[in-house]
Amino acid sequence: MSQRAFDIVLFGATGFTGVLTAEYLAQHAPKGMRWALAGRNIAKLEDVRARVVAINPAYKDLPILSADTSDAASLKALAESTKVVITTAGPFVSYGGDAMVGACATAGTHYCDITGEPEFKDQSWLNWHETAVKTGAKIVHSCGVDSIPHDLGVFFTVQQLPKDVPLRIEGIVGGDARPSGGTYHTIVTAMSRLYPLAKSYFQRHAREAKAEKRRIGMTLPLLRYSRDLKSWVLPFPTIDPQIVKHSANALASYGPDFRYGHFMEVKHLHTVVAMMGGLTGIIALAQTPMTKRFLLSLNKPGDGPSPEVRAKSWFRVLFTGTGGGKTVVTEVRGGDPGYDETAKMLAESAMCLAFDDLPALGGQLTTAVAMGEPLLARLQAAGLSFKVIARF
Repeated sequence: MSQRAFDIVLFGATGFTGVLTAEYLAQHAPKGMRWALAGRNIAKLEDVRARVVAINPAYKDLPILSADTSDAASLKALAESTKVVITTAGPFVSYGGDAMVGACATAGTHYCDITGEPEFKDQSWLNWHETAVKTGAKIVHSCGVDSIPHDLGVFFTVQQLPKDVPLRIEGIVGGDARPSGGTYHTIVTAMSRLYPLAKSYFQRHAREAKAEKRRIGMTLPLLRYSRDLKSWVLPFPTIDPQIVKHSANALASYGPDFRYGHFMEVKHLHTVVAMMGGLTGIIALAQTPMTKRFLLSLNKPGDGPSPEVRAKSWFRVLFTGTGGGKTVVTEVRGGDPGYDETAKMLAESAMCLAFDDLPALGGQLTTAVAMGEPLLARLQAAGLSFKVIARF
């Protein structure tokens, strides 16, 4: 690792989130950090470098590397040149994400991405976890709004509760933000692949070692009205509760019997009905090639909310944890979740993997397992709020 040319290589830097991540690194990379941009379109990468130089002129000679997920030799060369690979090139199940994971796992190179795709996460584990264990590579998916606020939010909440007792934690997501074209395409792609998604999940479940003498599960996913929030709270079927369960399975600090529930806050019942109807419609239309193409044509990858819109966006996750006769309420809060804060979380995760003193673990890991306290401290220093609201 110490002999490699770079500390971090950012792959997929020309996409909406990739550009924001490059700009964040230009502002916040420590002095002397060796990093590079990578992708298949050199002209577009040069445009990104120009934006980086406008922020920090010291990067006028920032290296640009040619790499393509369809070219195994280029991925091997990229992975062997750096300590850490960041990738933002999704949907990962469609754009060769597994090839990049494989190159990093084989080379012993740490890897982080922003995927919210359960199928990709599970297929990656099936294909490359054992290789990464042998080489020492940390393969860490979902280092953005999926799923750092939830994974590290639960990790932070567990720290506030008694040890070695059964724990129940519930997370409720709220906020105001707009998705990009890339996020929309990821959702449609996932909804069109329900069978391979389920297949990957059950194959991993059958192979993955379970926590010994401990139970990990979910609370009942019930729609209800919260008088405290003055909102409806409905089950939120994202990748986040799966990530939390992976962390709980690996970390004994989550107690002998751990249960997690993941919910979304919605102000009005008619909005709940509209959201459920919209999701049902997307699932139905995504099942045939013609209607799937129609859905994808409604929003283009690379498009995203303007800086003005992002400046007004925000998110909050409220966690209520109980155990050992104690209850704690915690909050994770930040600005625009999908882009500004995701770029921050992704870049800080990569710098944590590159420079911080971390557990000597290899394999496909969650942010809580791979980085835990060092990443939590980094994100708090970078302005993401993790705090205790109440104890009783």
